[in-house]
Amino acid sequence: MSEETPRFELPFIIPGQAQKELFHNEALTAIDLLLQAAVEGPVPTIPPALAFPGQCWIVGLLATEAWTGKQNQLAMWTEAGWRFAVPATGMSVWDKAAGHARRWDGAAWSTGELDCSALRVDGQQVIGARHSAIASPSGGTIIDAEARAAVAIIIATLMSHGLIY
Repeated sequence: MSEETPRFELPFIIPGQAQKELFHNEALTAIDLLLQAAVEGPVPTIPPALAFPGQCWIVGLLATEAWTGKQNQLAMWTEAGWRFAVPATGMSVWDKAAGHARRWDGAAWSTGELDCSALRVDGQQVIGARHSAIASPSGGTIIDAEARAAVAIIIATLMSHGLIY
């Protein structure tokens, strides 16, 4: 039997183990860091000078001081110092400063992006898969410049929102 959980390496209590409360408390601290994770804001490379127990950050690339070698991990300040957790692929954290989620894809943290196949509001699909580009109007025997300009603006706006390409 393993001594840790497979995803987040939370310690198991092993039969006959001394100081069980120590391992149990470490597991609770890790759960506190990982469960409904929320980070304070931008991704720093230096630990903040003032942190309160329970505050978390995503460790930036080229981190220094107590965060050296912990890039992209979650760092939480506790009464006993920094605790770190390696994110699992697909894990999301709430960025308190930005007001949106960040997601770990296994290589980097995304910032406020949403990957989905459709967007529904009150059960009604409002955005689905992208379709091919709509050709701008041209040619024809009767040219209505205002109508063509309006259609061109609609197409450009849809493209700028990423709804068509």
